[in-house]
Amino acid sequence: MKDVVNKLINLNKTISTMESCTGGFLASSITNIDDSSKVFKFGSVTYSNEYKIKMGVDSNIIDKYTVYSMETANAMSKAICSFTNSSYGVGITGKLNKQDDSNPYGSNNIVYVSIYDKEKNHNYTMTIEDLIGDRESMKQQIIDRIVILLKNIV
Repeated sequence: MKDVVNKLINLNKTISTMESCTGGFLASSITNIDDSSKVFKFGSVTYSNEYKIKMGVDSNIIDKYTVYSMETANAMSKAICSFTNSSYGVGITGKLNKQDDSNPYGSNNIVYVSIYDKEKNHNYTMTIEDLIGDRESMKQQIIDRIVILLKNIV
């Protein structure tokens, strides 16, 4: 993550996050790096559909594709980017070994990641399906993969 933060600093770019299943782990990973305040604008943890919608995700996307979908991750990344006027927005949604009674659709241990690049008006996406271990180790696996994706984008 240090390489990503330093690259963002050098390029004078910013990043914000809207996380669900990772519970702010990405935002924490970014802010663990010295000088991250130069690039990190905002992080939100939106476990509920209600707050995804309040943060700018179109309820029709959730209704049509479910909250556990790439379409929702794309909407999350774009909404947080717009809300914060950041260069990049990251949206993460999925389930980690837990049935969601409010959203019974979607498979367990599939996570959808979207990184929205405002300048290019483009979503870079990744679906993660091979997570193992306890909840914290799965979050770390997700962040490790996001770091690789960010290094290729920024």
